Amino acid sequence: MSAFVPDGSTRIAASADGGAVDSVLTLTGERTIPGLDIENYWFRRHEVVYERLAPRCAGRDVLEAGCGEGYGADLIAGVANRVVAVDYDESAVAHVRSRYPRVEVLQGNLAELPLPDASVDVVVNFQVIEHLWDQGQFVRECARVLRPCGLLMISTPNRITFSPGRDTPINPFHTRELNADELAELLVDSGFRDVSMNGLFHGPRLLEMDARHGGSIIDAQIARAVADAPWSPQLVADVAAVTTSDFDLVERGVRDIDASLDLVAIAVRG
Repeated sequence: MSAFVPDGSTRIAASADGGAVDSVLTLTGERTIPGLDIENYWFRRHEVVYERLAPRCAGRDVLEAGCGEGYGADLIAGVANRVVAVDYDESAVAHVRSRYPRVEVLQGNLAELPLPDASVDVVVNFQVIEHLWDQGQFVRECARVLRPCGLLMISTPNRITFSPGRDTPINPFHTRELNADELAELLVDSGFRDVSMNGLFHGPRLLEMDARHGGSIIDAQIARAVADAPWSPQLVADVAAVTTSDFDLVERGVRDIDASLDLVAIAVRG
């Protein structure tokens, strides 16, 4: 996901290499796009999970269910035997097909994945499940297309910290957000076992940035988006400087999972 762009604000056409140009994709807040300074925090927060989990895809047949712009599927394609990407959005599919030729991309509904039974070793679903209406049906579809002992890897915003105290998500593109226990229960109920739950946290440099921006660099960005207000030069510089090394991905039990920003679950097909 991305910091949402509220109704009435500017929507930015962007290419994958960062230029503001006419393109099939726009920065609407529904997906994150690489190469834009104002989007860099959210992009790196997503990219780090791909980087840390890509080794689990080495030499394997991988499905990315909900590929968005396609940068993550392409990253995984650098180590996997094969990467198939599925997305519902026609413009995203066209963009991935044009931009990332080593990814096989299909248009399809994630509730009815356009793949045969037991056809892949790994399913990747990062920052997507919170957008889906029927999450259980989707996870069961993941189990269907996975080979025995295949892996499902999911990341999603932690409801407790992303939409604190709310019954409905703060992001208008989200249908249902989850906490760690809810995500684990969803996976187990859909036929998965050996669920490993991890949390994504700000590392030391991002904590310093939080302190410079009233306690939260996230809130500083969202407040300006909601108010359609200009960014301070310090906020612009800090957001543009964020890298994947500024995030910590930690196993449950090492730190309080309920305090994490995003949840990262790895589960085995039963």
